[in-house]
Amino acid sequence: MTPRRVVVTGIGTINPLGHNVAEYFSNLEKGFSGAAPITHFDAEKFKTRFACEVKNYDWEQFFDRKEVRKYDLFTQYALIAATQAVEDAGFDLEKEDLEQIGVIWASGIGGLKSFFDECVGFAEGDGTPRFSPFFIPRMIADIAAGYISIKYGFMGPNYCTVSACASSNHSLIDSFNQIRFGFADVMVTGGSEAAVNEPSVGGFNSMQALSTRNDDPQHASRPFDVNRDGFVVGEGAGAIILEEYEHAKARGAKIYCEMIGGGASADAYHFTAPHPEGKGAMKAMRDALKDAKIKPEEVDYVNVHGTSTPAGDLPELKAVTAVLGDHVYDVNISSTKSMTGHLLGAAGAIEALACIMAITKGIIPPTINVETVDPEIDSKLNLTLNKAQKRDVNVALSNTFGFGGHNSTVIFRKI
Repeated sequence: MTPRRVVVTGIGTINPLGHNVAEYFSNLEKGFSGAAPITHFDAEKFKTRFACEVKNYDWEQFFDRKEVRKYDLFTQYALIAATQAVEDAGFDLEKEDLEQIGVIWASGIGGLKSFFDECVGFAEGDGTPRFSPFFIPRMIADIAAGYISIKYGFMGPNYCTVSACASSNHSLIDSFNQIRFGFADVMVTGGSEAAVNEPSVGGFNSMQALSTRNDDPQHASRPFDVNRDGFVVGEGAGAIILEEYEHAKARGAKIYCEMIGGGASADAYHFTAPHPEGKGAMKAMRDALKDAKIKPEEVDYVNVHGTSTPAGDLPELKAVTAVLGDHVYDVNISSTKSMTGHLLGAAGAIEALACIMAITKGIIPPTINVETVDPEIDSKLNLTLNKAQKRDVNVALSNTFGFGGHNSTVIFRKI
């Protein structure tokens, strides 16, 4: 069959820069940092005592007390973002075939806090196994996709993608394929994460993966800067409604842009470190370009994975340069993790939204907090340093990479 076209008709988010898309886009453009001292738990004895938390979150604005008992925080964020996206898409669900609407949702970790709390409760008890009946459903990573489908009665393809920090892009790619090959007309996709908690921060600290700039959290996430010392963990969710083009036109939907390709690969190198030459990243990007049937010279903006780690930033820029060739000097590159922190399994979702912002608003979000560019980085690259730049964006590419050597790339185009 001829692959069907896939467009974006709804978006939603809750993340460290805002409780909705308008707030998020505004703060991306302004170059705000979402980093601040941790409030979710007492972090006084941790090496890292700050994170990019969702600000002023009050679950009572979204859920009743009986309902929220069933949800880990990552599921709460998922339901909030997905609800925004579904509403933004403007469906009349009474007229839709709900068997043709599916949900593929991502989370790299899932309900880690729920798991931790139940285990602590057991360890501090008398040995009698007193576990919540909601423990397992709160913990498992696939539950967010299930709850979104239950809320709306969506009966199409439904599952979770888990590939560490590449998870959301994989959910987008899978959803894209479900539509273009005729298994669904609409997919709710994206990802959520709620990893600002004791085991997450403690675990990443033990790996020396997190920044320890405790005296200056807002400037801690600094991709490409010579003094970068690790990533800043973030939390939240991003949701995207992907829809078959003719289906969207027939119902008069607002269309943000088109998704045109995706690529995935493995480094096959190390369980946490990226390949030093970016070989897996190159393959993911090249496969995405091939899938999209476009040339490297057509790319205008690259939202890089750009975690602000000494080991990660350089190989990715090498890979981007290798794939785009001399055209790389005409491309805007930025890392929005400098503002949002690293949302792990939800990173790709909110970074896809940043690409949609670039296409629809003609604004490239900046890489903030860069004082001195690492001398090993090509000085001719446009890293969109510290201030947003205006540009007509026709094609935007977004990379995400995860522990285990997982790589995923997605591409969007103006329509």
